[in-house]
Amino acid sequence: MTRTTTDPLVPTDGELPEVLPTERLNERGMARNPLRADLRRIDDLRNIGTVIGALVLSVGVAVAAGWINTWWSYVLAFFLLGGGHARLNILGHEAAHRLLFSNRRANDWVGRWLLAYPTFQPFQSYRRSHFAHHRDEMGPEEPDLALYRGYPITRDSWRRKMRRDALGNSAYKNFRGLYMAVRHGNHDARCILGMQVVALATTIAVGRPLVYLVWILSWSTLWRVSNRIRSIAEHGGMIRSGDRRLTTHVIRQSLLARMWMVPYNTGWHLAHHVDMGVPWRNLPRFHDELVASGWVTPDLEYPSYRAFIRAATSRDSDLAHDLGERTDAGAGLFSPISSD
Repeated sequence: MTRTTTDPLVPTDGELPEVLPTERLNERGMARNPLRADLRRIDDLRNIGTVIGALVLSVGVAVAAGWINTWWSYVLAFFLLGGGHARLNILGHEAAHRLLFSNRRANDWVGRWLLAYPTFQPFQSYRRSHFAHHRDEMGPEEPDLALYRGYPITRDSWRRKMRRDALGNSAYKNFRGLYMAVRHGNHDARCILGMQVVALATTIAVGRPLVYLVWILSWSTLWRVSNRIRSIAEHGGMIRSGDRRLTTHVIRQSLLARMWMVPYNTGWHLAHHVDMGVPWRNLPRFHDELVASGWVTPDLEYPSYRAFIRAATSRDSDLAHDLGERTDAGAGLFSPISSD
């Protein structure tokens, strides 16, 4: 994969064939009707099962650990909940896009109380911030710019970021942001705090406070690590452009990555940014359309997340301590930096 020296993660002109519009796609890559209407159809019934499954693999795992109540059940739950939090977070993202259920009231209620608030996602605040991200990736109003800029970075810088996430330093910044938001009367923050207090009180009442501790520890460490890797793999080091191939990476996903880090097709992220109105279940189909048109080529694709991280941590020197070293260290729950 050839890259320029000034923007080594950004595709070159030779990797961006001009093949649009086509009979099925318009000049921006969005599907034309009737394909567009088909791709944008929300499958309410199957999504009910999806939400239940996500809760089983997150809340259910924590409950099972408390029921078994052995050291190994809590250790196992700690590791499994890394993927469990990712599932709740990604479905919360889907609900923020109003793509989880066609009934908006049901979509927002499930998104808030069953998906976002249990995993510390400020639903309404996130929706506003995230839509700003979609309007102009890497533009002057990009709320996540501090998270994405400055790549590639050095391996030492990347290790520092991973260490902060793995040891809970980044999570501490989130909790401090939550505290400040509660003090300032933020509705999302108060709902999150209320839900967490109820969860903690419930585990204490049934004599299983370790359940809540494992829930918090897994979110504060494993999920923080996976969330950073996923976020950087989506947009790290890209540039502002109307061509989404210059704002969003394409990465091939292994089964392990889909289970732990990019569930519910969120790894087909370029397709999501070409048309954010396509529900998660239809993103692979839409991606296939982009490939079939010749707009997305093999040259754009990284073979794995490991290969992308190698490219994203290829800077030779640590001049200026990398652009994002201090700014994203304090990425708080209610800061402009949010997961995508």
